[in-house]
Amino acid sequence: MDDRVHEDFHSTPVMRVLCIENHHENLVALRRMFEAIGYDVVHARNGEEALDVLRHESVDGILLEYDLPDGTGTALRPKLKQIRPNIPVLLFAGVGVQTPFLLKFFDEYLRTGRAIS
Repeated sequence: MDDRVHEDFHSTPVMRVLCIENHHENLVALRRMFEAIGYDVVHARNGEEALDVLRHESVDGILLEYDLPDGTGTALRPKLKQIRPNIPVLLFAGVGVQTPFLLKFFDEYLRTGRAIS
């Protein structure tokens, strides 16, 4: 059996997100929020790590910090899309009171393919 499948009543596949965030405390908070709603989280601290992870890992979506040590999220996004053209990417700037709402929106989109109306 696929190790990415929960052994529950419905055997729902676990979704994975790539979280590109260079601040450890923000990464910890994001990981907790994603894991609380049933996601596996892989992470990268900069653009180069993110590209490497995306080449070698299976992920369903990308949460991309705007301000990275080796460039901006907007500059990195096209490079990520070259590797996986159809992968959803949510660009964000820091963790704050808005973050749970952004993650709810992102979760809905990843699970249904459409935004919350």
